[in-house]
Amino acid sequence: MLSKEFFTALDELERDRHVDRDMFISSMEAGIASAYKKEVGEGFHIRIKLNYDKHEIKVYAYKRVIDETEKETDGDILLADAKKIKASAKIGDEIMQKELSLKQFSRIAAQTAKQVVTQRLNDAKKAQIFDEMNDKEGEILPVIVRRVEGNTVYVEIISTQMEGVMGLNDQINGEKYNVGDIIKVFVKKLKKSQYGNAQVMVSRSNVGFVKRLFENEVPEIKSGVIVIKKIVREAGFRTKIAVSSNDPSVDPVGACIGPKGSRINGIVKELNGERIDVIEWSSDPLQYIANAISPAKASLVQVNDGAYSARVFVKDEALSLAIGRDGQNARLAAKLTEWKIDVKPLSSCDIVPEEEVGEI
Repeated sequence: MLSKEFFTALDELERDRHVDRDMFISSMEAGIASAYKKEVGEGFHIRIKLNYDKHEIKVYAYKRVIDETEKETDGDILLADAKKIKASAKIGDEIMQKELSLKQFSRIAAQTAKQVVTQRLNDAKKAQIFDEMNDKEGEILPVIVRRVEGNTVYVEIISTQMEGVMGLNDQINGEKYNVGDIIKVFVKKLKKSQYGNAQVMVSRSNVGFVKRLFENEVPEIKSGVIVIKKIVREAGFRTKIAVSSNDPSVDPVGACIGPKGSRINGIVKELNGERIDVIEWSSDPLQYIANAISPAKASLVQVNDGAYSARVFVKDEALSLAIGRDGQNARLAAKLTEWKIDVKPLSSCDIVPEEEVGEI
């Protein structure tokens, strides 16, 4: 007879620590089997039966009947030997079944059982959390900064208490991380360390982080009306995102920005003021290149299709805006369009465009 508190504790273990009851029982069975072998020198399979109404736990030891061709392990008995005990024995039967009393175990055997149960539960819990985190790969999760060592930030994922690792390349340039800060991160991947522990690699600089932020903020993206074609980014400085609409009545750029910038402002705030250029994607390279140079406005685009190179002419006063600080705007436009882009002042062009964007 056990106390009601044992069964209450079992319920709490399942509810509060998310330890599956069957997992706990199988761990106990493995622990008792190990202790039994240590005590009597012979291995048996163990089955535990719980009676919640009577607050009772019963432990049975048995051998499993196997064929001679199977590999015999502790707790198994060959069919020929089983027939000597029970003539009607057949493959798969449970034989030599007997009820055990937990009081018969010595202190050493009990300690062995405890160690096996603890190890089994820890291993099962790690596997369970690893599976849960696998489903979170590519998602944004809230975390708590636990420590900063050199250029590496270690965080605790709030939902699972697992440790996440954010290296220097995954941090937003200029951001400072203090112990206790609650931040959002993008789950890049899971991997197992050399010690078998799961490590979660997280990022705030990955383009996937920006993609998920837009999906969470813009309903038209989540519904599929607006499609994100490509994102390029220099974290902490500037991001360019190309979008298109499957509905002619929906302006993809306007939907992403939101009324008075309400949607994009939230994303910019999460990225600590990083500039974001929302670009309308176009199947026409001329138009796409012209759009990509935003916030500057292109007056003329010349392309060399064979070399995938383009010259973009802008008004002289907009040249620095088109190139950007340290060439950043032009560089990101080139990455976005996958064309080599050379930005020129309009005064250096000997052709007067009839339209704002033209082809030579």
